[in-house]
Parts: sequence; C-alpha cells; structure tokens
Amino acid sequence: MNQEIYLAGGCLWGVQAFVATLPGVTLTEAGRANGTSRLLDGPYDGYAECVRTVFDPDAVSVGELMAYLFEIIDPHSLDRQGQDVGEKYRTGVYSEDPAHLEQARAFIGARSDADRVVVEVLPLANYVRSADEHQDRLARCPDDSCHIPDAVLRKYRG
Repeated sequence: MNQEIYLAGGCLWGVQAFVATLPGVTLTEAGRANGTSRLLDGPYDGYAECVRTVFDPDAVSVGELMAYLFEIIDPHSLDRQGQDVGEKYRTGVYSEDPAHLEQARAFIGARSDADRVVVEVLPLANYVRSADEHQDRLARCPDDSCHIPDAVLRKYRG
C-alpha cells in the first residue's frame, strides 16, 4: 500500500520536478506544510513550500527518499536554498507516520555532518495544496528557473 511523506527543499517547483522522476514515487503534489493559515491562495504564514510525495515503500524507502532529497538541497542552510531566501524555503520532512520521522532522523543522525544539518523533521500539522499554476510548473514552463541545476533534474528522467 502506498504511503505519503512531505518533502521541503526550497522552491517547490524544482523539488516537485525532481521528486516526480524518482523510482517508487507514484504521485506528487505541490503544496505547503506546517503553517498557521488555511487559505488556498495565501497568505502562507509559517508554511514551508513542500511536495506531497506518494510512494510505494516496496520500491523506495524513506531513507532512500532522504538521500535523494539531500542531492538537491544544502542541508546546512537555514531558510535558504539557492537564490530563494525566507522561512517558506526552509528544508524539512513532514509526515503523519511516526515511523517516517524516525527513519528521517536516523538518516540525518548517521551523517558525519549531522550536527550541522538544519532540516526540520516534524509531524505534519497541516497541509495546503498549492494553486493549479504551481502544479508541475517546470514541466509546463521549462524556461522558468529554480535552484536545482538542470543536470540534477535530468539525472532520473527516463
């Protein structure tokens, strides 16, 4: 049975474009996690831009998803990824499943730089789906920019 995890890695356009190519990922949705407002069109007070990631745990583990996420983020950068700066661009992993959070923490804890990693690992408190204009944005508008290098985005495409 498929499971869900929410991955935040800066601007959601690039994160969604990358995560959608990963083995075992069956669905992605651009959104925002763990903020204080519930409005579809904002303001997105306190939210982290994220990608709702539905995955087959028999095909990809949470640890593997973490390794993929760490390919596209600077895990030491607080509230900034590439040219995008602000609280909404923080990195994080959110889930309603405590086992996912334990696995994410174990992945970080096993790293030699664990003491410098600023990636949030928290229960999903709330989630708001982004407007249609943000869904699969880079697939629809390939000339738009994002902080993830094109070579990384192409790495897992078939």
